Amino acid sequence: MSAAFKAFLNSPVGPKTTHFWGPVSNWGIILASVADTKKPPEMISGNMTGVLCVYSALFVRFAWMVRPRNYFLMVTHSCNECVQLYQLSRWARAQG
Repeated sequence: MSAAFKAFLNSPVGPKTTHFWGPVSNWGIILASVADTKKPPEMISGNMTGVLCVYSALFVRFAWMVRPRNYFLMVTHSCNECVQLYQLSRWARAQG
């Protein structure tokens, strides 16, 4: 096993911690949202999408502030923020 892989494995944000598996599981939300972009905008819940935007924005900040910084969590929630904002824009255009 290489030294770099051992360092990653035993890191405070490595795969032996929830700091790694939390972001991995959150990718399910992102993948579902990307799949939902093919659905008609009338099916989008504006309230739920708005809540997901706030949730992801808060967790982007949390991932930046927590020590050690969790860049994986920050990227995960940044991606979710982008997808949710796109969905929210689709919903808003369908309302007007």
